[in-house]
Amino acid sequence: MAYTEAVPLPGGPVSDAHGASSKNSRAFWRKRLLTGLGLCTLVAAGAAGVRWYLENAHSVSTDDAYVDAPLAEITPQIDGTIQRVFVSDTQQVRRGALLIQLDPADANLAVQQARAGYEQAMRRVEQYIANISAAQANVAGKQSNLKRAETALHRRKSVSEKGAVSAEEISNANNALDAAKSDLSIAEQQLAAQRSLVQSDGIAHNPEVLAAKAVLDKALLDLGRAQIRAPVDGVVAGRHAQIGQRVKLGSNLMNVVPLMDAHVDANFKEVQLQHIQPGQNVDLVSDLYGAKVVFHGHVEGLGGGTGSAFAVIPAQNATGNWIKVVQRLPVRIALDPRELARHPLRVGVSMTAKVYLDDRPRQMEPAAPRAVASKPKTQALRTAGLFYANGDRTRLAHAPLLRTAAPRASFADNDAVGSSPVPNLRTAGPRTSY
Repeated sequence: MAYTEAVPLPGGPVSDAHGASSKNSRAFWRKRLLTGLGLCTLVAAGAAGVRWYLENAHSVSTDDAYVDAPLAEITPQIDGTIQRVFVSDTQQVRRGALLIQLDPADANLAVQQARAGYEQAMRRVEQYIANISAAQANVAGKQSNLKRAETALHRRKSVSEKGAVSAEEISNANNALDAAKSDLSIAEQQLAAQRSLVQSDGIAHNPEVLAAKAVLDKALLDLGRAQIRAPVDGVVAGRHAQIGQRVKLGSNLMNVVPLMDAHVDANFKEVQLQHIQPGQNVDLVSDLYGAKVVFHGHVEGLGGGTGSAFAVIPAQNATGNWIKVVQRLPVRIALDPRELARHPLRVGVSMTAKVYLDDRPRQMEPAAPRAVASKPKTQALRTAGLFYANGDRTRLAHAPLLRTAAPRASFADNDAVGSSPVPNLRTAGPRTSY
C-alpha cells in the first residue's frame, strides 16, 4: 500500500523568521511615518494659527460689501414731448453731452411772446420819458402865465389910486393870479408824477422793464431746457425715455452713473465695529476681477444706523417672541481713483473688504483731472437791456441771467451747455432828454 511522508525541506525555519522580521520593519516605519505626518500636521496647524492671529488679530473683514455711487437722475425741467433720444443703456457719456431733445415749439412761442412784452415795456418807459418833457414844458407855460398874472395885478394896483381902474378889474386880476398859481401847482404835481415813473437810473433799471426782462429770461431758460444734457461723466443706465413720449416736470427718464465717484458700503457686524475708525486702510477684492486685483481705500465714516433701523418695515423688538439678531452697520469706504481708472467697477458689484485696525491711513493721490465738456464763454441763455450813457442810448452789456451754479450732488442744472441762441432784441434809438 502506497503512503506519503512529509520530508522537511532545508532552510524552512529560516524563511519564516525572515518574513516575521520584514513585517515588523514595515509596521515600524509605518508608525514612524504616521507620527511624522501627525507632527507635520500639528506644526502646520500651529503655523496657520499664528498666521491667522498675526493677520486677523489687527484686522476685520466681511464679504457683505457692495459698490455704490451717487446716481444722477435725468429729469426734465419743463413739460414737453420727446423729439429725439441720443443715448442708450451702457453708453459712456461726458458731462454736457446731449441726451434728450424735447420739442422746442412751445418754448419758442413763449420766447416770442415774452420778447414782445419786453418791447412793449421798453416803449412804455420811453413814453414815460417823453411825458416828462411834455410836463416840463407845461410847467414852464404855467410859470409864464403866473408871471403875466402877477404883472397885470401890479399894474392895476399902481393906477387904482388915481381911479383909472375899477375895483372889479383888480378883483379879476387877483382871481387870475390865484388861478395861475393853482395851474402851476397842478403842472408841477403832474411833472413829479411822471418823474416818479422813470428814475434817473435809466430804462434798463425801470421796474416795468425789469419785470418784462425776467419773463423773457424765464422763457429763454425754458427754451434751453428743451435740451437735456448729462450733468456728470458716467454710464447711462435705466433709460425709460422713448421718442414721442409726453413727459412731465420731474419725471425720471434715465440715470447716469458716475463710475469715478464709486465707493464701497461694507456692512460689518456690530461686534466688529469697536476699533473701526475713519482713516483706517482697507484692502478690497471684487468678484468682478478676482483676487489678482486688489483695491486699496480708507474708511470714510460709519453709518448713522443699521439697515433694519431704516427699513420700510422696521423690526418690532418689543414683541414677546423677540429673537436677538446680530445687526450690521454700513461702513463707507473710499477707493483709490487711480485704481478705479485702471479697473472700473459697477454699482452693485460684490466686494470683500478687510480693514486694518492699526495701520496709518494711506496717502492717496488725487485722480488725474477728467476732461469736462468746455462751456462757451458766452452763455446761451442771455438777453439784453438798455441804458443811457454819453447822451446816446446804447445796448446794455450782455450778462448771464438766472444762472446760478448748482452743487454737483444736486445735478440740478442740465441746461448748462449748448443751449439755443438768444434772439436779438431791437436796436436802441436816441435818448430822450428830460
